[in-house]
Amino acid sequence: MKTQTKTRFIAYTAVLLALLIALQFATKAFGQIVTGSCVNLILAVAALCVGPWSGLIIALLSPFFAFLLGIGTPFIQIVPLIAVGNAVYVLLISFLCKKLAFRYGKLAGVCLAALCKFVTLWLLIVKIALPAMGLPEQKLAALSASFSLPQLATALIGGLLALLISDRIIKASAN
Repeated sequence: MKTQTKTRFIAYTAVLLALLIALQFATKAFGQIVTGSCVNLILAVAALCVGPWSGLIIALLSPFFAFLLGIGTPFIQIVPLIAVGNAVYVLLISFLCKKLAFRYGKLAGVCLAALCKFVTLWLLIVKIALPAMGLPEQKLAALSASFSLPQLATALIGGLLALLISDRIIKASAN
């Protein structure tokens, strides 16, 4: 990798990570749908515009910053599982949108990536981690609900928004 390319990669990744942290902080009062959609938008933009490594870095760091900001789960043991779900999302978006570059292929890639993120989080958190934590039934139900269909919705919204703007971002950054 050339020095200029490395510098650009680091700068874009840092800016997107800072934007993600700012959006998490600014939107936390609006709830999971808004904050989660913003997070998934940044993850998808990083994967589509900068590349899979940028997306992966941000995907792995994002849930730890959310935890530190008091957004999302109050349980640190769930945070790495969220990072895994994010990683699945960005790697699939990056790979599928590159391979399915025909008219509706990118749309299919985002939908499949969102579905895989949802299934990953549901299996790891709802079916494995939460039952093992011995939480009271009411807390278990609330956490299970937040790691089910809302995850699919926010991944779809963020990914679709990223598709709308990613080509423009790539063109603008090429100048």
